[in-house]
Amino acid sequence: MIETRRNPCCDPSRRNFLATAGAGALVTGMAGAMPAHAATPTPGASQPAAALKPFDMADVTLSDGPFLHAQRMTEAYLMKLQPDRMLHNFRVNAGLKPKAPVYGGWESEPTWDEINCHGHTLGHYLSACALAYRSTKDARYKQRIDYIAGELAACQQAAGSGLVCAFPKGAALVAAHLRGDKITGVPWYTLHKVYAGLRDAALLADSAPSRAVLVRLADWGVVATKPLSDAEFETMLDTEHGGMNEIYADLFFMTGSAEYRTLAERFSHKAILAPLARGRDHLDGLHANTQVPKIVGFQRVYEMTGDAEYRDAAAFFWRTVAKTRSFASGGHGDEEHFFAMADFDKHVFSAKGSETCCQHNMLKLTRALFLHDPRAEYADYYERTLYNGILASQDPDTGMATYFQGARPGYMKLYHTPEDSFWCCTGTGMENHVKYRDSIYFHDDSALYVNLFVPSSVTWQEKGAVLTQTTTFPDTPTTTLRWALQRPTEVTLKLRHPGWSRTATVLVNGAEAVRSTVPGSYIDLARTWRDGDRVELRLVMEAAVESAPAAPDIVAFTYGPLVLAGALGRDGLAPGADIIVSERKYGSYNDTPFTAPTLAGDPRMLAQAIRPGAGPLEFTIASAEGKPVRLIPYHRVAHERYATYWQVKPAAA
Repeated sequence: MIETRRNPCCDPSRRNFLATAGAGALVTGMAGAMPAHAATPTPGASQPAAALKPFDMADVTLSDGPFLHAQRMTEAYLMKLQPDRMLHNFRVNAGLKPKAPVYGGWESEPTWDEINCHGHTLGHYLSACALAYRSTKDARYKQRIDYIAGELAACQQAAGSGLVCAFPKGAALVAAHLRGDKITGVPWYTLHKVYAGLRDAALLADSAPSRAVLVRLADWGVVATKPLSDAEFETMLDTEHGGMNEIYADLFFMTGSAEYRTLAERFSHKAILAPLARGRDHLDGLHANTQVPKIVGFQRVYEMTGDAEYRDAAAFFWRTVAKTRSFASGGHGDEEHFFAMADFDKHVFSAKGSETCCQHNMLKLTRALFLHDPRAEYADYYERTLYNGILASQDPDTGMATYFQGARPGYMKLYHTPEDSFWCCTGTGMENHVKYRDSIYFHDDSALYVNLFVPSSVTWQEKGAVLTQTTTFPDTPTTTLRWALQRPTEVTLKLRHPGWSRTATVLVNGAEAVRSTVPGSYIDLARTWRDGDRVELRLVMEAAVESAPAAPDIVAFTYGPLVLAGALGRDGLAPGADIIVSERKYGSYNDTPFTAPTLAGDPRMLAQAIRPGAGPLEFTIASAEGKPVRLIPYHRVAHERYATYWQVKPAAA
C-alpha cells in the first residue's frame, strides 16, 4: 500500500469543504452537500470557484409532505436491511467466514452473466445511511456505517490488500481486467459504489473507520493501475466503470494527493470526452447509464483542474440529453440505451424506458452545473425530473422502487422486492429519498436561492437567519416564506419563476412587490429583512401538451412541472403483482391483454379540454370512445395501470 501524502493545507474543516465542494459533491445521487472530513484545497487559477454554495443538509429540515413521507419510507427500509448479509461475499473473497447468508438477486445470482454486480448494494447502502444520518442525526445510521467499515477493514487485513470486493473471482477478476483480458463482469462499476459509499460515510457521517478503509482502497487503485499505458487505460474504460473519475477527484479534494488527481484524469474516458467537448452528439446506441456518471465526473474534474474541455463536455451533454433526448418526465432511453430521436415513435411506448438510475445521475449532473452557472433552466429540469422520475419511483406503501418507468399504455410501475432484487435502481433508490433537502436552497455571500417549493426550513448560520417555507405545492401553486432573524439583515432573496408559469407575483408582508412576466428566471428581492417578514410567491399552473418533433401526434399532458397520467385502474392485477424479482422481465409481468383509451383531435385543443376532477390535481379528459379518462400526477400513480403518452388520432370528420 502507498502511504498517501497529505497536503498540509487540508486540515479537517467540514464547513470549508461544503463551501467549496461544488459538484462534487454530489454526495451521491442528486448529490449531496458534501461537508467534509478534510478541507478542499483553496481554489486558484486552475480551480474555478463555484458561483453558489449548497447548504449543509443538516441545516435544512423537511416538513410534512410527500417528500418527507418518501424519506421516512426509505429510512424504515434501511433499518430492516442487515449489514452482515451484504458483507457476506466481501468476507468470502477475503478468506473469512461469513456471518450471515447472502441476499438474493444481484447480490448472489447475477441477473446478467456478464455483469456480476455482487457488492454494489453495500456501497449504495453506505451512501444512503450517510445521507440519512446527515439529514436526521439518528445515531443508528452512524453505528451501522462504522460497523460496516470495521468489517471491510478486517477484510483488507485478512487479504493483505486494500482491495475490498464481493464479485465472483474477486481480485483475480480485477487483475484480468487490468491485463486487458476479456472478462465477465464490470469490476470498476461495482467498486465505484463501494468507493462512493465510503466517501459519503467519511464526509457526511464523520466516520473515521470509513475514511481509513477508503484511503487504503484508493491507494490500492493507484498501485493497481499505474503500470497501464494511456492506451491500455483507455481500452479498459470501454467497460462500464461508473464515476471513478469523480471519486478520485473527490479524493484529491479530500487529501490533496497529486496521485489521486492524476488518476481522476486517467479515469476520464477520452473517447466520450473529446466529441462532447467539440459539441458533437454521438450518443445514439450508447448505454445511457454507462455514460452519465462519466459526465458527472467530467464536471468534477473541471472543478479540480480548471480544464475547460471537461466543463464544455459536461454542459453540452446536459443540453443534449435534457433538451433533446428526454421524455416529458425528464427520463430518457429505451432498454437502457440512447436512441435516435428520429425514431421516437418506435421507442416511446416501450415498457423499458426511463431507467431510474439515469434520472438519479442526471440530477447529480444538473445540480453540479447549476452550482457553477445558476440558471433557472437547470432548476426547472431538476424539479420536473424530481417529481416525475424520483418521487414517482417509490412505492408509497412499501418504500420499494422502480427500475424502468416506461410509457407502454396500460402498463404499471413495477417495484423491487425487499430481499431478492437489489437492482442498480434499488441502490440509487435507497439514496434518492433521504437527500431531498440537498437542492431546495442555495446561497452565495449575499443571496439565498429558493429553487424548489417544498415545505421546509433552512438555517443560514453565517447570517443568523432561518427561512421557513410553508406550502402545499403542487396542490396549490403558491408558497409562503417567513424570516426568523436575530437582527435586521440585508439579503437578496432569489425566487425561481419557473418556465411553466406564465406569470409570477410576489407579495411582501401582504403587499404586492413584484410581478414577473419572464418565465425561466429568478425574481430578486434585495432588501433589509426583519424578523417575521413574510414573502408569498403566487404562480400559475396550466394544462399543456408536449411532443417530440419527429412524432407530433404522440403527446404527453403536463400541469405545471407535473406529467399527468391516465389512471386506468387495476383490471387484471392481483394484489402485490407489481412487486417483482427480475428487471429483465419488464414488459412481460402482468402482460394480460389491455386496451387503453384513445384520444382524438388537435393535441393543443385536447389540453384545453382537460377539466378539473373530484380532488386536488385530479382532472378528466374525454376519450375518443366518449368516456371520461381520469388524469392524475404521474408521481401519484401506484398499483394501477397508467398512460403517460398518447398517440392522438385525427378528429372524426
